[in-house]
Amino acid sequence: MTAATFDDEIPRPAPPPAPPVGNPWIAAMSEKRKFALFAVMAFGQFMALLDIQIVAGSLNSIQAGLSAGPDEIAWVQTAYLMAEIVMIPLAGFLSMAISTRWLFAASAGLFTLSSMLCGLAWDIDSMIFFRALQGFTGGAMVPTVFATGFQLFQGPKQAMIPAILGMVSTLAPTLGPSLGGWITDAASWRWIFFMNIAPGIAVTLLIPILGKVDDAKPAMLRKIDWVHLAGLAVFLGALQYMLEEGPRHEWFTDTAVAGAAWLSFVGMLVFFERSFFSKFPIVSLAPLQNPTFGMACVLNFVIGFGLYGATYLVPVFLGRVRGYSSMEIGTTVFVAGCFMFFGAPIAASLSRKVDPRYVIGVGFSLFALGLFLLSGISKDWGFNELLWPQAVRGFAILLCIVPAVSLSLSTVAPEQLKSASGLFNVCRNLGGAVGIALVNTWLQDFTRGHVLSLSEAMGTDPAAGQQMLAGLSALFGRVTPDPEIALAMAQSEMGRVVVQQALTMAFQDVFMLMSGLFVCALVLVPFCKIRRDAPVPADAH
Repeated sequence: MTAATFDDEIPRPAPPPAPPVGNPWIAAMSEKRKFALFAVMAFGQFMALLDIQIVAGSLNSIQAGLSAGPDEIAWVQTAYLMAEIVMIPLAGFLSMAISTRWLFAASAGLFTLSSMLCGLAWDIDSMIFFRALQGFTGGAMVPTVFATGFQLFQGPKQAMIPAILGMVSTLAPTLGPSLGGWITDAASWRWIFFMNIAPGIAVTLLIPILGKVDDAKPAMLRKIDWVHLAGLAVFLGALQYMLEEGPRHEWFTDTAVAGAAWLSFVGMLVFFERSFFSKFPIVSLAPLQNPTFGMACVLNFVIGFGLYGATYLVPVFLGRVRGYSSMEIGTTVFVAGCFMFFGAPIAASLSRKVDPRYVIGVGFSLFALGLFLLSGISKDWGFNELLWPQAVRGFAILLCIVPAVSLSLSTVAPEQLKSASGLFNVCRNLGGAVGIALVNTWLQDFTRGHVLSLSEAMGTDPAAGQQMLAGLSALFGRVTPDPEIALAMAQSEMGRVVVQQALTMAFQDVFMLMSGLFVCALVLVPFCKIRRDAPVPADAH
């Protein structure tokens, strides 16, 4: 069955021309040079994405080293994410203004410098500032690689680009927490930043040497709509803060979270007003007039929700319920990353031969299945029990990401591709931010609900509770001769068991909800309209 069976295909503007035609810079490059350039840029992207989560397993060590408070240390993560999400939609504009080569080189250089400064941070305030700089500069590398890859290669080689970079963008956040924890245990937390210096310098020097892929248009810098830029920064930055801090502070009961929500709302109004009425908008919303592109952005939002939400939940379960160390968590979650390698070539091959709607339909269904399998999780689950749910989820994610690129841009006019690419990437990042915020909130609410239910169940059958308490008291009586101490220890252990069971049940509920979200998103897939003969857009980043 092919796309021809869908009788609702829509006409679209003529497809964009193949980028290398008429591009003297790329035409003069040898294949080896193209591969070298792409490999170096892909590695730079990997560095930037790895540092999103690399501090997650080392926050306690960083907090102790900088004498920071519990609320302050959360900003080490939040500052990076806030700055990165602002830069991503700006990357398309900057790559046209100063050229892809110099944008990437400058971004890699500043990312390396800010990484070194993070490692040298002397207090929490300096760390937060340097992490924000690191996220802002690293964010420019993430979308730029896609555009360059599509310009450098054609045919089957080009079809591999979204698969390779999709694997990079999923594997790096997955490895981040475990790699950071291992480095912290082996050396110190400062080395999770210092390790970027040598490869960062190499990337910075190699990019200008390896080749030029486009020309700069510096006149664009004189036309920047600063109000539009400010609106974008306030809108996305405050939104990211609200989503990061909301679950920790009971959402809008906290004045800072409520204030961030208002700032984000005002910034959003300014951003949309300038998007529609500015003569030179930094980010154009015109692609959203295309229904297919809008639905593909929604699908990408769901992909981000599932990818980052599940990547966050499994380590939390292993740490809080099973009490695993950073190394044990890393070994367990690495399974999903391994199966991404198997999914990458299959996704690339299918994207050239099969209607992307079928591919993403299978991908979403498999991802939903992986989450559904996780909904049967119990307090005794470890590596063996988590193996297949993670394998299914890891294999499925690239079957979601690769066709999503085609679905998003297949009906977009050539002059809208840069803006469409930025919007598409922001949707996935926002999906991840919303996903982590919501699963945190669900986890807290469901845990409280299950603790209450279990307590009520013990109240309706007090004999069972008393029997359990007596058994625990007898057990702890072997440790201490004092019956009151033994009883207190038994009550504490009983409370721990109840909370552990309630938390496990909450994980079951959250995974089931996430699985349902992917099933519901499948409704959009048949309504996406594509052209079977449309080539992969050159500016798809």
